[in-house]
Amino acid sequence: MCKWAARPLLFCGSVMRDTGHRLNDLIGPAVEGLGYEFVGAEYMPRRRQSLLRVYIDNETGISLDDCARVSDQLSGILDVEDPIAGSYSLEVSSPGLDRPLFFERHFDRYRGARVRVKMAVPVAGRRNFKGTLEGCRDGAVILLQDGEEFALPLEDIGSARLIPDV
Repeated sequence: MCKWAARPLLFCGSVMRDTGHRLNDLIGPAVEGLGYEFVGAEYMPRRRQSLLRVYIDNETGISLDDCARVSDQLSGILDVEDPIAGSYSLEVSSPGLDRPLFFERHFDRYRGARVRVKMAVPVAGRRNFKGTLEGCRDGAVILLQDGEEFALPLEDIGSARLIPDV
């Protein structure tokens, strides 16, 4: 299994795991080769112009110049490899205060943080969860909400974000 396959690229709308793994395999090493952390990516297919959003980070924060540098590098790679059919816009961004969580390592790293999770597949009859992140166990994100523990299968998570302390 590839380094990036622990949590595939998030495809809003439909899950296309093979394409997601391929994009992660292209994007992750390129971003890290430039000295940044590859946080994750989202692909949002649209009728006219689809969007590929790539999140990057580093210890000192992300500037507009950082985003432009990564965008230039990724544009070249994506043009050559052509992993996405049709036209799309590439957007490179910092993860922000409500940082998205993509990979298992993110859920372990932010153990104890408050998170909002939207499931692609319902768990216990629900799709939306908000609670304290307890980490990962057996391929599931463990979330404590109102004193109840939920095991949310990582592969069924539609999106997950930190809830910033304001």
